[in-house]
Amino acid sequence: MHVSARSDYAVQAMLGIAAAGGATGYPVTAASLSDTQHIPLSFLQSILLDLRRAGLLVSHRGTDGGYVLARSPAEITVGEILRCVSGELSSIRGTPARLTTYDGAAYGLHEFWMSVHQAITDLVDDTTLTDLLTRQRRPVS
Repeated sequence: MHVSARSDYAVQAMLGIAAAGGATGYPVTAASLSDTQHIPLSFLQSILLDLRRAGLLVSHRGTDGGYVLARSPAEITVGEILRCVSGELSSIRGTPARLTTYDGAAYGLHEFWMSVHQAITDLVDDTTLTDLLTRQRRPVS
């Protein structure tokens, strides 16, 4: 699994909005998210647009405008966010794992890559924004 800057920033932005009140708090502006999460504003605006189009965010206009989550942080998974901004969760040489084929001695690789893909899918689809927000900070060793 390759985690692009776009994917990482999307999850960071959603966590920033969730921490600020989620679906029921005050709207968070793109500028404040950019500052607090250290995400380039022009890049962030494109990501927020994709998240809004996917139904994960709601935008509010006006002087008190910004973004709120479309649902509770406990209902939004990392997998949803990643698929929204990046598509496939894993690929082999640019091909989705499910479409790989091998012959000869490498025949068993397809099943192996599918197992890797399934493990990734299970982890990101079982992890919500709330899960990430409630994790304890560990000391850096």
